Amino acid sequence: MPIWFRQPTPEILNRQAKKTLLEQLDIIFTEVGDDYLVATMPVDHRTVQPAGLLHGGASAALAESLGSFGAYLTVDPEKFDCVGIEVNANHVRGKSEGIVTGIAQPIHRGRTTQVWDIRIVDEREKLVCASRLTVAVVVKG
Repeated sequence: MPIWFRQPTPEILNRQAKKTLLEQLDIIFTEVGDDYLVATMPVDHRTVQPAGLLHGGASAALAESLGSFGAYLTVDPEKFDCVGIEVNANHVRGKSEGIVTGIAQPIHRGRTTQVWDIRIVDEREKLVCASRLTVAVVVKG
């Protein structure tokens, strides 16, 4: 059973990402499951640190983007906003080129908070970053 308030598609999400940080980092949504989102991000001049490895901040941006979009998609957007209140990221493997893929799933979906688990993997499905995002669900007013 899907968890989405309105069923999203990658095309819809990529349109919503225009003129945002996601567009600058070339984060592309590729899949929407019943309870998860998937997006890719290149490891290139926009996303590496001076030593040439994937920047931890870029991984955190991918993770927060996936979790925030996921949370927002589960609520009535006429009544609620979702805002990140804490993100953590454990960078477990370096990456200097190619593409990373983030997979986000909710751990908790409450009335006022949500917690999302985001795994970022390389092309061989090796874990690059394990992240968790806490989101506040705020009544519009």
